[in-house]
Amino acid sequence: MEALVLEEARRISLRPFTLPQVVGARDVRIRIHTVGICGSDIHYYKHGRIGPFVVNEPMVLGHEAAGTIVEVGEEVTHLKVGDRVCMEPGVPDMDSRAAREGLYNLDPKVRFWATPPVHGCLTPFVVHPASFTFKLPDNVSFAEGAIVEPLAIGLQAAKKAAIKPGDVAVVLGAGTIGMMCALAALAGGCSRAIVCDMVEEKLALIGSVQGVTPVNIRDRSPREVVSELTDGWGANVVFEASGNEKAFDGIIDLLCPGGCLVMVGMPQKAVPLDVVAVQIKEARIESVFRYANIFPRAIQLIASGRLDVKPFISRTFPFAEGIKAFEEAASGKPGDVKVQIVLG
Repeated sequence: MEALVLEEARRISLRPFTLPQVVGARDVRIRIHTVGICGSDIHYYKHGRIGPFVVNEPMVLGHEAAGTIVEVGEEVTHLKVGDRVCMEPGVPDMDSRAAREGLYNLDPKVRFWATPPVHGCLTPFVVHPASFTFKLPDNVSFAEGAIVEPLAIGLQAAKKAAIKPGDVAVVLGAGTIGMMCALAALAGGCSRAIVCDMVEEKLALIGSVQGVTPVNIRDRSPREVVSELTDGWGANVVFEASGNEKAFDGIIDLLCPGGCLVMVGMPQKAVPLDVVAVQIKEARIESVFRYANIFPRAIQLIASGRLDVKPFISRTFPFAEGIKAFEEAASGKPGDVKVQIVLG
């Protein structure tokens, strides 16, 4: 089969590539239809590594995917050939302590698509455990199914925040994950999500969602806006979704007493945090690493119409133009949120 392969930093090929296709008793084989390009894919493309994960040999890219089941293992009963599905890309060791305690995303042995040395799903067919494969309702498209993965991160963040009805949230960063955090915060009960960034095109897009207040930090400080909108009390939740070290400067000032800071973005360097400011407010700090037991919730929210992710799918490219799709996604066009590749 052909696959979109990262040969090394800044070099992608569309070429024949051999991947395992044996369907075990609890596996399914899926014809891939749509794959989203994630920020991590772009980072590997640009730099060849993310922290300790280094591309030392050719690696198939892609982990945000939806497709159609073409074969099922003999012990699979909840899925059948022809089902339209999306796939959770991280597969843990289900015998690990992390998995037994419901924290399977933290299992050190998780095999996550397109994370070296594990190959991704930008190829016509993949084999995947049925337990991490989820049926799409008839009213959820492949494109929406392929955006379930980043939405799951936003929902994990909202879950960790323990949102209460009427809370006010601040989201720092209007990239894909920041936008998904804003949607998840509103779905979780927040009365308002104040989204801060400096890219006007992205702010305009997320600002079209009811309940979102966009703030261009070139014009106004987040602290000023939060104070104004909360009568000086502060936000109940702050989601740091930019991964920018500068975002941590005064971040606790945005919180109300007893508020919660949820760290979603991943800074490239160590960041300063005012511990005394945290203590004075008895602020709670949570962190997010992927997600666990979230995919069904994300699918249900999309199917119900409670969340509309379609506006965040910016552009699509055919598989034959996969290299161009990555070049375009890496160029960082201000209006782009999610670029997808269609194989089906």
